[in-house]
Parts: sequence; C-alpha cells; structure tokens
Amino acid sequence: MDLFSAAAERDREQDAPLAYRMRPRTLDEVVGQQAVVGPGTLLRRAIEADRLVSVIFFGPPGSGKTTLAHIIANATSARFETLNAVSAGVADIRRVIQEASDERKLYGRKTVLFIDEIHRFNKAQQDALLPYVEGGLVVLIGATTENPYFEVNSALVSRSHVFRLEPLTDDDLRQLLQRALTDEERGLGRLHATLSPEAATVLVQYAAGDARRALNALELAAVSAPLGPDGYPVIDVEQARQSIQSRQVLYDKSGDEHYDTISAFIKSVRGSDPDAALLWLAKMIAGGEDPKFIARRLIILAAEDIGNADPHGLPLAVAALHAVEAIGMPEGRIPLAQATTYLATAPKSNAAYMGINQALADVEQGLKLRVPAHLRGTGYQGAKALGSGEGYLYPHDYPGHVVEQNYWPEGVSPRSYYRPDVPRERR
Repeated sequence: MDLFSAAAERDREQDAPLAYRMRPRTLDEVVGQQAVVGPGTLLRRAIEADRLVSVIFFGPPGSGKTTLAHIIANATSARFETLNAVSAGVADIRRVIQEASDERKLYGRKTVLFIDEIHRFNKAQQDALLPYVEGGLVVLIGATTENPYFEVNSALVSRSHVFRLEPLTDDDLRQLLQRALTDEERGLGRLHATLSPEAATVLVQYAAGDARRALNALELAAVSAPLGPDGYPVIDVEQARQSIQSRQVLYDKSGDEHYDTISAFIKSVRGSDPDAALLWLAKMIAGGEDPKFIARRLIILAAEDIGNADPHGLPLAVAALHAVEAIGMPEGRIPLAQATTYLATAPKSNAAYMGINQALADVEQGLKLRVPAHLRGTGYQGAKALGSGEGYLYPHDYPGHVVEQNYWPEGVSPRSYYRPDVPRERR
C-alpha cells in the first residue's frame, strides 16, 4: 500500500459510522458474550491458538457476529475470504474454493471463509460448500440472525460448532457508550461530549441489546447536541430522544424469535399469568405475527390446558379466531387480548389431553379393539342376523339415564384414561 492509498484508507475509516469505527479488534476489547469468548472458553482458546474449526454464530443484530469474524481474520495466519450471502452466488463459491485449493497447493496455507447472513444461501449454494467444509479445504465461519437448525443445511450445521450470541445487557451497552465517548482515536473523544445518565438510559432502552443501534444513536446525538457553557456538546434526555427512531421490535415470523415468543406466550397463559401473557401477545402483534396463528394456538391451549375445568374456554377461543378473521387488525388485538386474559385466569385441567394421549398409546401398541356384539351398529341390512346390538341396554330407559354395562372391547378390562382433578378456581 502506497502513501496515497494509506491516506485514503484513513479517510474512509474517519468517515465510517461510529459503530464501524468502534468495532473491537481483539478479544480483549469485546464487551459481553463472555460465555462464548470469555477467558478459558473453547472458542477463545481456538482463536488464540489459530486452530479454529468451522463455526456458525447466530444471534440478534448488533450482538457481535461480524465482529468476531473480523477478530478471527486479524488473529489467524490463514488466508481470509469474505462473502455476503445476499449478493454472492455459486460462481463466487467456486472462485473461493479454487483460490483456496491453489493457496494450499502453492503455500500450504488454509483458507477461512466468512459468510455473512449464511441463511440467505439457498440449498444449492449451501450444498456447493459442503464437500469442501467436510474435506477441510476451507474453515467456515457463518453468521446468521436465524436459528441455523431451521435455516442452514443440517449437514453444514453438523460439521460446525454453533455458538449462540445473546443481546448485550444494559451494562454492556453503557460500557460501550462510555468507551465511544472517551476514545479519541476511533470514537467521539475529540468532541468532549457529555452524556447524562438519564440520556444514556434512553439510548440503552432504545438499543434493546443491539450495540450498533446504540452507537449510531449516540453519534447522531453527539453531532447534533447543543453546546454547553464549556463549548462542548451536552447530550440530555431530549437530545437522546431526538436521535432515535421509533423502536423496532426484534421479531421474525418464521425463525427463532417466532418459536420462542409463542412458547413464552402459551406457557404464560398455561401458568395463569395474564399480565406476562399480554406482554408476549403485544410483542407478537408489534412484530407483525399472523393474528390467526395466535388465535389457533389459543384454541389448542383451551382444549389442552383448560378443558372441562372451564368448558367456556374453547368456544371463546374459537370465537376469537372468527372475530380476527372478520375484523382484521389492529382491532383484532382486542378479541385476542380478551381470549388471552380469559384463558389465563381460567381454572386449568389437562385431563382430556392426557386421557386421549394414553388411549392413543394403547391403540398404537396393539391393544385388541374388537367391538362386542351388544355395542355394534344395527343400521344396516343383516345386522340382526349377525347378532349386532343384541343385549344392549339403552341408558335412557333407566333411572338417571345411566345403566351399568360393558363398553370396552372384547377381552379388554376397563382402564382409566380420563382422570379429572379439582382445578383451582378462576383468579
């Protein structure tokens, strides 16, 4: 690189967004994710020893997936290649593979291939990678916001270590904000801006665990904040609020957040906590979840977890589905909330659910199910000659409309499937 190229590179760095400039360059600069890259962890030892095997990082935006890939690039002696699955195709993969092969033959050096948003690769593209990852020609680093067990070729996943990155904590984000304010080389230190604790709280809550969002909002606040008596920017609560857009809910309608959130919702309703259930419901609505999907899950819950402890639960859940179909959103949130709170506060019983599961288990295990003569149908020609229905006792002919007789298959002793308990009363 000549002097002009070096100068141009410095200019690009200075013009880059704060989140890019403050990206950690070493493992010691990483904030958060200590379970993944903290001292003594498997991944950290592998990076420090330059003995990395194929890995997939998955987690929400701003949790450090790409950062870890760049740290590995700085630490490894291997040739490092980068592809973005949004724009790359099979031809790009073949080019990288050919260059990796040449590198190994000529210099004996391995190649590390980082693929950002790897879930965007289709099956053919992922299949094209598989033999070279399996054969060790390339060490794969994949980054994805989607659960790789859903979105990435299972063969690739099985040949990689999967590391889940969590959203950064509030303390992590505060540490990043303070570092950016004081770093004179890459951060905002030359501005000498001050950030009030209350304004920091606004930015942290807005970021919701996303380092990139926190730093970008801080940068906008710092360059637009009014100057204080000392001539330096002062970022107060109002400036912080003006620097952020309306908060986006982290949610995907087909991946990890979808499954985890609906699980938390159903478990809250089952656990009789209407307030937590409403919060998870609000997250799904704000995230654009299909309201009919939510209503269908409530119908299942009404039968599975409430059952005959409150028989009104099931028709109410069905009515909520019809209401959502009739009126749409956003008004559909109201019957969904009504059904959610009713079912959450209803007494619970899973006796019918457990009963049918046990009966099905007996059937699947080969229990003999020959219908005895007195229970057989009589509505067809020749039934009487075959003895069908003979000896059947019609319950309505007896006091209380009940009569003792055998209702079980031939040769099967009575079993107990339905065991209703005494549920807790409605909250």
